[in-house]
Amino acid sequence: MPNNVPPHRPQPEATSEQRKLMVELAIADKPLFVLDERELRRDTPSFTADTLQQWREEQGPDKPLAFIIGQDSLLTFPSWHRYETILDNAHLLVTRRPGYPLTMAQEEHQQWLDRHLTSNIEELHNQPAGKIYLAETPWFDVSATLIRERLQRDESCEEMMPEAVLSYIMQQGLYHHSA
Repeated sequence: MPNNVPPHRPQPEATSEQRKLMVELAIADKPLFVLDERELRRDTPSFTADTLQQWREEQGPDKPLAFIIGQDSLLTFPSWHRYETILDNAHLLVTRRPGYPLTMAQEEHQQWLDRHLTSNIEELHNQPAGKIYLAETPWFDVSATLIRERLQRDESCEEMMPEAVLSYIMQQGLYHHSA
């Protein structure tokens, strides 16, 4: 779900349309994933809490919904706009990242995490929202920041993303800066 106006960082180098196309290329052969363009249509900053509330209203109260984030994002989750409402509308499926702890900086946030954490993925199917699941995904040290930095240094990123996305980035000349 690419957004048009990110609230937490400067506007990305790639345009909204370019980021949309990269997502389309990345999920083209993955039928379980769907590109959601609602945040691209907004002229104001997009907040996950608002988007997931809208998503919940569209899907109804009983359908299980999961929002995927990286482990690094989980650690900063309490700083997100209205973070405490997000689990009212969806589960969090957290992909593990090497080098990141599984503990929150503040005790109250750790207690919040412990209350919602589950090791049983079936709970994500059996209730509509409210759980945090740490997915046993392969531990790749990959992030958008790392990819952009490697591309700026003309280093290979072939193992970090689908070939179609990398080809598009190269064709568009994205993330390459002159010294």
